[in-house]
Amino acid sequence: MKMKLFNLFALVFLTGAACAQQPTPNQDPIGQSFFPPELVMQNQESIGLTDDQKAYLKTELREAQLKFTDWQWKLQDEMERMAALVKQPRIDEQQVLAQLEKVLATEREVKRAQISLLVHIKNKLSAEQQAKLEAIRNRK
Repeated sequence: MKMKLFNLFALVFLTGAACAQQPTPNQDPIGQSFFPPELVMQNQESIGLTDDQKAYLKTELREAQLKFTDWQWKLQDEMERMAALVKQPRIDEQQVLAQLEKVLATEREVKRAQISLLVHIKNKLSAEQQAKLEAIRNRK
């Protein structure tokens, strides 16, 4: 149970990071258009989340959690390889750049999945629910 809870928090952190770091709409109008999973979860009663919406979001979060866990391992592995390459006294630039491409490709997959999850969350919410979440976010 503790591991599942940890994984959920890790998922919320990863997906929430896409929105939470933007303090004003002028700095990131795209990020401010989404609702992080933790905001939805923390306010599910006040926004009137239905059982159908809850079930959908739980499924989406579980699927994303599996992907993010795999990518986290892959990214760590690729970063360790990169660290080993750059620690050498003489660095092979082509090897480092090729390894960098692997790191960046994994990061791109993560970011793409984050945005996809945020789109799914927003599309499952009614306009009224989105307005309530926007008001809640603006109060903080």
